[in-house]
Amino acid sequence: MVFSSPTFFFLFLPAAFLVNLLCRRSIRWSNALLLLASLLFYAWGEPVYVLLMLVTTLVNYLAARAMARFPKKQRFFCGAAIVWSIGTLVFFKYTDFLIESINGVFGLSLPLPGIALPIGISFFTFQAMSYVLDVYRGDARLSRNYFDVLLYIALFPQLIAGPIVKYHDVDEQLRVRTVTAEKTAAGFRRFCFGLAKKVLIANTLAMTADAVYALPLGDVAAPTAWLGAVCYLFQIYFDFSGYSDMAIGLGLAFGFEFRENFNYPYIAGTMQEFWRRWHISLSTWFREYVYIPLGGNRKGKLRTGVNKLIVFLLTGLWHGASWNFAVWGLYHGSFLMLESYGALKPAKWPRVLRHVYTLLAVTIGFVFFRAETMGQAFGIIGRMFAGWHVSAAALAELSALVTPLCIAALATAAFACTPVMHRLGERLSARRPAWESMIYATALLLAALSALCLSTAAYNPFIYFRF
Repeated sequence: MVFSSPTFFFLFLPAAFLVNLLCRRSIRWSNALLLLASLLFYAWGEPVYVLLMLVTTLVNYLAARAMARFPKKQRFFCGAAIVWSIGTLVFFKYTDFLIESINGVFGLSLPLPGIALPIGISFFTFQAMSYVLDVYRGDARLSRNYFDVLLYIALFPQLIAGPIVKYHDVDEQLRVRTVTAEKTAAGFRRFCFGLAKKVLIANTLAMTADAVYALPLGDVAAPTAWLGAVCYLFQIYFDFSGYSDMAIGLGLAFGFEFRENFNYPYIAGTMQEFWRRWHISLSTWFREYVYIPLGGNRKGKLRTGVNKLIVFLLTGLWHGASWNFAVWGLYHGSFLMLESYGALKPAKWPRVLRHVYTLLAVTIGFVFFRAETMGQAFGIIGRMFAGWHVSAAALAELSALVTPLCIAALATAAFACTPVMHRLGERLSARRPAWESMIYATALLLAALSALCLSTAAYNPFIYFRF
């Protein structure tokens, strides 16, 4: 069961919301039923691996309790919980990748175990670790209720693909929260817009991007390569930011307030600014729990650069067990190093040039992210810059890909990835209160169109479900 499936949209969500509404006066009953719904939500798609999430939560919960009981052994218990969490993540996510790498380096033929990847393991593992680390550092209150910690990790709006929530952000809300008509309306409005991002924009552009990446490299000319790269640039943004909007909106409707995960990253003028706007919860997690403990920028420029490369290598590998993701992470880390050392100074460039530079760098980077192999990634990038000899067959292929639906989706995406629409809506709502009703009506219309597409189109899961 996932956010973009008809089962979730028409059955699970209405039932969960109505039950939560009926129990809103009792925080204990509300938490219990939300926890039951969240476990059912995860078990629907992962009936076995729900046990893994339960055990991971229990290990981190018990470690935090042990730290409070045995203050002199806090580091040991915290370390033990981290070893368990990272070990579990490595076992399920990276075993095949590590064996493949060993086989490639040493010319061996070790068999691959083919371990299935639990949905959302990267997200719930990071949340579990952040709980025990924050308790260890004194940044979060120790919870003596295992089910509160489990609800924090398993809460279905953000369970599978984030945003990565910290325990101290929801600690108070687990004990006291309100469900009001205003919050519910605003939450479902945002959910509707997020659903439309995914179904109407991301899924539409995915058809073109997938078609380009499925072509033999010899059939890909420069215009086709750029089309595929740009379509994926928008696909991944509207896919993931759409999920984040849906998660934040549903959380609000259920009484929880989650922090923002995206802040219009494609308007950034530097790569550093891009990462302050893109997947904010992940970049914040790595900054607080990896970059700063490594020394941050406190130990000289060389060490700062090394720390950034380590963080972005881990960021890349967090996204997937593939050298493509590792290269993508190092690619971004290299740009941040160049900007930090002054080798690149986009902040001093004209505004238009800054945006062109950042979008170009991000677009090329996402080719590594999307390609199936490193060979395909370098091949597509090579075609983007050196494949301008366009044959009649390549032109025919391009014309078949550039459909009116694709053009409409690209135009909508280019406009919607900027804050113009949001700011316009705020201004009109402030001047004319009736405009607020128009925004809600638009959200309902988009939800209806999305539901229609869900009922007729093939299932297309969120990109970040595999992380």
